[in-house]
Amino acid sequence: MRELGGTVPRRTEPKPLCLKVGARIRELRTERGMSLQDLAEAGALSKGHLSSIEQGLAAITIETVERIAAALGVSPFCVITFPEDDELDRIADLARKLPKGERRKLRKELEGRTTHEPPA
Repeated sequence: MRELGGTVPRRTEPKPLCLKVGARIRELRTERGMSLQDLAEAGALSKGHLSSIEQGLAAITIETVERIAAALGVSPFCVITFPEDDELDRIADLARKLPKGERRKLRKELEGRTTHEPPA
């Protein structure tokens, strides 16, 4: 399996973080109605490699995260956040789903509620 100039190892047992990243990619892909083949083509990956990524069996580079994110139409941050694990990630994921105009309003509201003084 080749990825941007190098061989990337394929695991036989998924690592917990790789499994979470793979599940997140699958969630974002299915949310958009994309097939594995659709995302693989849009991200310039083989379908088999993408399948291994989604199963947590392939180590991936930051460049691959960037390509997958671009193919999904999200920021790389969205690919590596886990809304089910963290309140801030959940807020970010909900904000991501808002229309752009609504995101701006939410940002302004949050900025208004946030003090710019360091916490005591």
